[in-house]
Amino acid sequence: MVEKAPEAFRNISEVSSLLGIPAHVLRFWETRFNQIKPIKRSGGRRYYRPDDITLLKRIRSLLYDEGYTIKGAQQVLKERSAGAAPAATAPV
Repeated sequence: MVEKAPEAFRNISEVSSLLGIPAHVLRFWETRFNQIKPIKRSGGRRYYRPDDITLLKRIRSLLYDEGYTIKGAQQVLKERSAGAAPAATAPV
């Protein structure tokens, strides 16, 4: 398989393999995290930009590594996007 450039868009299958997350979970996260906005082409195919992939890695880390719930991860992302300092509390 030919290696894509780092700035290339990736389809959901590629992102799923890259992150080790099933495609259905990525689609579910799109419904819960409004920051995830892949480009949708004909037939509803999703194409993720490098920034989308960075965000998905952060969400994966919050949920799987740091133990946040979806609601807690949403709050962390909301605070950080607003420029607020991260909360000094335990994961929600």
